[in-house]
Amino acid sequence: MPRSSQQISSPSKFIRRLSQLANQAVRTQESGYTMDPALRSHYLADHPPTVVRLEIAPHFAALSPKQKRYAHHLSRASFNGTRVTLAQVSPESPVVYDLILALHRACDGDYKKIAEHTSVPASEITLWLQYAAQFLGNCGNYKGFGDVKFIPKVSSETLEKICSVNSECNDLYARATETGGGIYETKDVALMHFGYPEDGHMSTYYPDSPTITKEEISIVGEVLEEKKLLIENTRLRKMGSGDFEVLIASGIANPPVEARDLGDDSVIDLKGKLAGKTLTLVYGDYLNEMAKIALEIKKARKEAANEIEEKMLDEYARSFGTGSIQGFVESQRYWIKNKNPVIETDIGFVETYRDPHGVRGEWEGFVAMVNQERTRAFGKLVDAAPKMIPKLPWSSEFEKDNFLSPDFTSLEVLSFAGSGIPAGINIPNYDFIRQNEGFKNVSLGNVLSAKAPKEPIPFIREEDDELYRTYRDPAFEVQVGIHELLGHGCGKLLQETAPGEYNFDVKNPPVSPITKKPITSWYKPGQSWGSVFGAIASSYEECRAECVAMALSCDFEILKIFGFGDGKREASNEAGDVLYAAYLSMARAGVAALEYWDPKSQKWGQIHMQARFAILRAFIDAGGNFCEIKALNGSINDPDDLEIHLDRTKILSHGRPAVEDLLQKLHIYKATADFAAGKKLYDDVTSVDSWWAEKARPIVLKKKTPRKVFVQANTVLNEETGDVRLVEYEPTLEGMVQSYFERDV
Repeated sequence: MPRSSQQISSPSKFIRRLSQLANQAVRTQESGYTMDPALRSHYLADHPPTVVRLEIAPHFAALSPKQKRYAHHLSRASFNGTRVTLAQVSPESPVVYDLILALHRACDGDYKKIAEHTSVPASEITLWLQYAAQFLGNCGNYKGFGDVKFIPKVSSETLEKICSVNSECNDLYARATETGGGIYETKDVALMHFGYPEDGHMSTYYPDSPTITKEEISIVGEVLEEKKLLIENTRLRKMGSGDFEVLIASGIANPPVEARDLGDDSVIDLKGKLAGKTLTLVYGDYLNEMAKIALEIKKARKEAANEIEEKMLDEYARSFGTGSIQGFVESQRYWIKNKNPVIETDIGFVETYRDPHGVRGEWEGFVAMVNQERTRAFGKLVDAAPKMIPKLPWSSEFEKDNFLSPDFTSLEVLSFAGSGIPAGINIPNYDFIRQNEGFKNVSLGNVLSAKAPKEPIPFIREEDDELYRTYRDPAFEVQVGIHELLGHGCGKLLQETAPGEYNFDVKNPPVSPITKKPITSWYKPGQSWGSVFGAIASSYEECRAECVAMALSCDFEILKIFGFGDGKREASNEAGDVLYAAYLSMARAGVAALEYWDPKSQKWGQIHMQARFAILRAFIDAGGNFCEIKALNGSINDPDDLEIHLDRTKILSHGRPAVEDLLQKLHIYKATADFAAGKKLYDDVTSVDSWWAEKARPIVLKKKTPRKVFVQANTVLNEETGDVRLVEYEPTLEGMVQSYFERDV
């Protein structure tokens, strides 16, 4: 939640007031209730947001004309899905997007004209631009990192005056501010967060379905799992009759039967508590956008570098055109076979973080150039992986028989469409591909290196500040590398792969290092990691990968691979500084994570931050005063500020063992499909007690710094010559809006 000058001084009063307002919101929604200003201020757009530019010009200039055209069409395909992502965020997001573009068009990008025409002060128009830049950076009016709604700091009355500049803007303002979820709507605190409709939260993955329940979502999912239909590219609608529709994203409203994953099986009988109800498969969700995406993919195919890329793009076009999720699965198989491309890309309904049920994917796509120098360092980490993975706290029986050596490349991003840009990626997310065929890891170099203006770093001691600033980026690059390659890349799921067939010796099953007894659970035919662990799967897996990074970053041989130290265990050298910065950074992230915990629902709104809070808890529970959160001013029971005290001399003796203890449990429960034990563990380590909620969290909100939003370049194709021109923009509020305006034309 953003910083604001209006803060409630007492943390306990803040928590009590939040609870009162949450309860009152439901009772008084019909009586014109307006959220308390002190609470409402936490949902205001960042003032200002941190705008940085993704530097790409030298890397793009090095491409051949053919490669530039390939990158151009893939970038267009990615960003043609912008309105898909917007529709996946909230009902009002597409309209707000149109309003942002309409106001830019009304003044030709010169916002002084609006000030002159409407007599609105320039400072108020700047507040609108701050909201617009944050909206575009998150591709919607909920934070891409945190899943919390944010609203303009400029008042609705002033925005209405700004929009009086012409009839188009005036009409869009009226639509964007309609009651029941508009741009300023804050009456229902639950709707300020993503989650299940039955809990009152926002989710457009279940459109027009306020009465749909978690149980109904699960039953439908089980039926489709039995049909072997993956559902990342779908939404689910509950009809007034009690029947259901699966909305499948496709550029064709009525694909030929032979192009459909289930053939002519378009109406399915449900079972259990939904017996007597039907499930109908409906094609053409996001029809116009998917058709445009498929067309750009076909254009990119003409510029492909090899047969593998051609086949990958054929499958993309099939998937996005006809709605075949199997087409997307096949595209990923070709994608991992496309080794060492000059231009890397992946596009589709990829991550399932924002669906409360953890099964439906959000649209995203990226296009990037390989940074050969950084990639060489990652290649050494790939080579070292078979030697490093056995150092993790489980036996070979819980590890893949053979480590599937992936591509691991450092990329410079040209385009990244979606609700936010990560620092690293490990995909595909299909375990049946990862376990048996392979995967890819990428580190996004110009995202890691993009710099914001220097500002205070909350919770870091003054004596640690200089070292932390010097080594946090190198430490993060090491962490991302280990996290993506070894974290997500390690581990075996023990499975009954087909009736009576197992990928382990079922007559002499492995002994669990936790219980010291043979395992008694595993994945049954048709089950997957996601289907068994459900809503907690994504965060749980991120925590497991982060723990691997924290454990193996203590290995000085790995630090040497990245250019730090000589491989020896000397905590006083540069390698020791990088290691200390890595542990300090994780501890700081764990404290800052409280921003993403919602006291009303008692739930986490951001899976990575939930994971980092769990690891901070492990640091603190390590004992020996290894990691302590102390009051900078006042007592720990009534602090004005907090700072992290981490003993660097105890990282190896206390920190690593504590992380490995958590990691072992996370890993074994995942490997053996022990959802009950895994959920209990994860609920315990990510629970937020009264001190964290009432004392620490208000300080975290007060000290919060805005996340970066990235201004990305555009490409323009000359149809006559075939030349592609790169267009860059200033890292300003206006530059951010202009980049999207020109991209949307």
